[in-house]
Amino acid sequence: MMGISIWQLLIILVIVVVLFGTKKLRNIGGDLGGAIKNFRQSMKESELEEAEKASKDEQPAPVQPQAQVVKNENGKIIEGQVTDKQTTKI
Repeated sequence: MMGISIWQLLIILVIVVVLFGTKKLRNIGGDLGGAIKNFRQSMKESELEEAEKASKDEQPAPVQPQAQVVKNENGKIIEGQVTDKQTTKI
């Protein structure tokens, strides 16, 4: 099995230059480079948008109510949780 030698590659390059011309090849190279650059830029922007969306979607952890220890009028200790709604007995 034989590989392609450097001379064969040079002959192919000369044929391509003759067929398309240097100006056309320069334009093709510039277009290809611009396409790759735009693709990479859009990938970075997409990753940034996903990261921003993920940070916005995160909910803060709910605050756990703290235990409250109270002595009632008989001197007994009552343990409970603090809530937003407070009720009083009248």
